[in-house]
Amino acid sequence: MVSDPVPFGEGMPRESLFPQSKGTFRAPVRATRDAEGMRLNRYLAAAGLGSRRGCEELITARRVRINKRQAESPGERVPLDARVTVDGREVKAAQSVVIVLHKPRGVVCTAAAQDRRPIIVDLMPRDFGRLFTVGRLDAESEGLILLTNQGDLAQRLAHPRNKVEKEYRVKLDRPPDDEVLRRLEKGVKLEEGMARAERIEFLGRHEVRMVLRQGMKRQIRLMFRVLGFTVERLKRVRIGGLELGTLQPGAWRVLSAKDTRKLEKDS
Repeated sequence: MVSDPVPFGEGMPRESLFPQSKGTFRAPVRATRDAEGMRLNRYLAAAGLGSRRGCEELITARRVRINKRQAESPGERVPLDARVTVDGREVKAAQSVVIVLHKPRGVVCTAAAQDRRPIIVDLMPRDFGRLFTVGRLDAESEGLILLTNQGDLAQRLAHPRNKVEKEYRVKLDRPPDDEVLRRLEKGVKLEEGMARAERIEFLGRHEVRMVLRQGMKRQIRLMFRVLGFTVERLKRVRIGGLELGTLQPGAWRVLSAKDTRKLEKDS
């Protein structure tokens, strides 16, 4: 279910990321004042230019300058109020933001419209600028999605090796018995490999609570399909220690600094 984070600028022509008009390219939120002494790769990531690893490639390609001086290393420090440019365009580190969104059914987690279905970026104000999604859901699934301008945090939360728990409510076409639940916990063979539930609990009628630490594409739907079940409704209600709570479909909120620290600890 979980894949690598997708930046909302991915796949766009370079002109879209670095406008041809004269002036400064700025992240729409205010520049953070604690950027003094920030490592260059982190600074570029905070400016919305991708993950730290991706930003290191910009530096290695000699596309980055600090106060007109050619940047040499991802680890060099950026002084406060320094002028940092990429391909001649100034960039500014932005204040970190993490957003919790309740993705409705029918909305696609993609950077650009591929058909007539609405896309997740349409639910967010443009003022946030370039954001990364964490934990994509297929179009017919709903629930907790995180968006952030912190490329590194998005990668850590989304990557299966970090084993961040993700909890789901699953409605099936018929009730599963204990043998089915045991098989899901033991693991079933999918094309991507052995898929297993960390924990699974029957809630009554046709519903189960399921916790994953893996991140295979459409994992829950495919696991049940192997066992002869159809998933009629799928809702993610938790990522790490962060719960969806009473947030309504299409609604979103910005995480507090305390919740963001908790999320970073989970990753």
